[in-house]
Amino acid sequence: MLSLDHPRDLVMIGAVFGVAAFAWAGWAQEQPPHQVLWRILLGVLSAAGLVLVALSVPAAIRHWDAATAIDPRTTGFTVYTIVFWAEVAVAVVLSIVAVKVGRADLIAPLILGVVGIHFFALAAVFHQPLLHLVAAVLTVIAGVAALIPGGAALPSFWCGVLATPVFLAAGAWCCFVGRDVLSTA
Repeated sequence: MLSLDHPRDLVMIGAVFGVAAFAWAGWAQEQPPHQVLWRILLGVLSAAGLVLVALSVPAAIRHWDAATAIDPRTTGFTVYTIVFWAEVAVAVVLSIVAVKVGRADLIAPLILGVVGIHFFALAAVFHQPLLHLVAAVLTVIAGVAALIPGGAALPSFWCGVLATPVFLAAGAWCCFVGRDVLSTA
């Protein structure tokens, strides 16, 4: 499920997913359920994201000159850049529309859906089949979070508490496999 063609990309995916885990666990704290256990869980998930970053970044730096699927001289880089900016533009437009129609509570699921969908394209760019699975799971989580009735928690809580473990699991796998391959190269 992981391509080992570009192990530096794997540790970078670990780093990016660590930052994403930290961010989504943070956004989940917008209005979590009142039980203290949820707040502790979100704190642990946030800390785990930072740990994943701390484990990934040094390996990426040590192997900065290793090959990457998004070398600036390749089509992969162009596609990556287009996908990134399209993701940002769509997220901004959807957020503005959500606010204008009085559904600001749906901003988190909309953005998570865009993030999920963009991983389908990036799976091809990075030649990483795992990103297809991440894309599918995050997109489903976004839909589920949007459909859960309000009340004890906002959709942002459900996005964060459900998506963060996905980022952590996929990111940790990429990080550890990438570090292992880089250390033996």
